[in-house]
Amino acid sequence: MELDLEGKHADRAYAILASLVTPRPIAWVTTLGPDGVVNAAPFSFFNVLGADPPIVGFCPGDRDDGTPKDTARNVRLTHEFVVNLVDESVAEAMNMTAATLPYGESEIVRAGLTTLPSSVVKPPRIAEAPASLECTEWGTLQIGGNRLIIGLVKRVHVRDELFDEETMRIRSERYQVVGRMASPHWYCHTTDLFEMKRPE
Repeated sequence: MELDLEGKHADRAYAILASLVTPRPIAWVTTLGPDGVVNAAPFSFFNVLGADPPIVGFCPGDRDDGTPKDTARNVRLTHEFVVNLVDESVAEAMNMTAATLPYGESEIVRAGLTTLPSSVVKPPRIAEAPASLECTEWGTLQIGGNRLIIGLVKRVHVRDELFDEETMRIRSERYQVVGRMASPHWYCHTTDLFEMKRPE
């Protein structure tokens, strides 16, 4: 089966790609509005893009009327955001923050979450998240109807039990993140791990 995403199947590109390129990590992004209200929203078009310098990228879409979503609007105004990562303990709360609320109404309050101050950016991080990445905007690329926000990671906060200070690595066996699967409602657990050593 060959699918033509430039022609016959162009209107199915999202459904096809979002179902094939899985599992995807979830960026649970917190930003600050000009009124100081904390916005939180999840994005599964997200990943780490490099380590020197450390960068991440995520793609907030537009609302149905074509206006930017609150996250994109806030990043454009402040050039700062925090990517909070999502494990099984906060999956339901993350899903609650996906609801469309009027601009200026905080998803944090609606989902019953709490925040902690960040170290070097103004948007706070989500206290319940297993890890948070404080970011400043490196730049935003507009490619057709896609908006890719690239952030420089300035600080990482991680639960103590997830970090091995001897090896300076995350303890993968304790880090039970959830991944995004096919749209519209599928997710996965990441507890069934296996190891393959890279050949010399």
